[in-house]
Amino acid sequence: MRDLPLIALIAFFGAAAAGLLGAVVLRLLRRRSVTVSLTVVAAVTVTAMFAGTLAVCKAMFLSPHDLTVVTMVVAMAALVSLATALILGRWVVARSNALTLAARTFGDGGSFAAPTGSSTAELDALGRELAATSAKLAASRERERALETSRRELVAWISHDLRTPLAGLRAMSEALEDGVVADPARYHRQMRTEVDRLNSMVGDLFELSRIHAGALALTPVRISAHDLIGEALAGAGPLAREQGVRLVGDTAEALPLEVDAREMTRVLANLLVNAIRRTPADGTVAVGAELREDGVVLSVTDGCGGIPADDLPRVFDTGWRGTEARTPPGGAGLGLAIVRGIVEAHAGRADVRNVKGGCRFEVTLPAAPL
Repeated sequence: MRDLPLIALIAFFGAAAAGLLGAVVLRLLRRRSVTVSLTVVAAVTVTAMFAGTLAVCKAMFLSPHDLTVVTMVVAMAALVSLATALILGRWVVARSNALTLAARTFGDGGSFAAPTGSSTAELDALGRELAATSAKLAASRERERALETSRRELVAWISHDLRTPLAGLRAMSEALEDGVVADPARYHRQMRTEVDRLNSMVGDLFELSRIHAGALALTPVRISAHDLIGEALAGAGPLAREQGVRLVGDTAEALPLEVDAREMTRVLANLLVNAIRRTPADGTVAVGAELREDGVVLSVTDGCGGIPADDLPRVFDTGWRGTEARTPPGGAGLGLAIVRGIVEAHAGRADVRNVKGGCRFEVTLPAAPL
């Protein structure tokens, strides 16, 4: 029994020497394939076992016959281990190469599809991550295409909307300059109207640029939804009377909100102006507020007859204006995009859906603590 510690110590140092040599080889070959690394690991394992066994055999002064038998057994074990390592390494490398080829597809703008068949847990996890990344990239590319399309439409529409009032201003200014105008005061009033339209358009563009740049500074205050709706109704009252549209909003609940009052008043004003202009005379535009599980919902319901189902997902896109029949005079398609930007800056969301006889815009905001 007293020889066992000595035998264990001799076997340890013999195996440790082989292991140290294998570590050096692995470091030198660290940039090679998995097959080479697995083969080296198997070789180190067998060599460590062989070195330890040989050292013990030498110390125990085994006969040449016994030493030959031990060496033969270790050699057969080494042969099987190396063959197994080579087969396993080639299989892992093949799966890795298949995953690499599949990954090139979504790198070139396509979608990733993980190779079929069994694989190691690590490669399966990598395939799932690549598939998730591919889905995110596809969604990002789709958003980028939609945004680019929206930008092009916006530039085209803004160019058209700017050209019309500018051409009118130029014609009126030339007529005034030539002195051929019978009623200069009327021309001056018309020029002022056109300038106000241009100023409003430029203001919308500036507001939208601040929203997209994340530079919209909010000053939240505690306010009642009833008071917020009341201010918006008072501002939209003259336009409603001019269009012959009834405004209904006196029954809105007095729910507490913590929002930027000026910006949220602009949100309701944009929704009300759109609703009034798209509702026929003698129609009704209703404004309401209610408390739901996900927050306070401010709603504007008009009598426009509804929005085509294909257009519903694009209603809040920059530059969207729908069909010509639904486009208010002078509109640049920025109002609803500004609505969504301001609402999302308040950690809320803006939605739209068709209802009987029209459509209903809903703005959901976090409820203030009671």
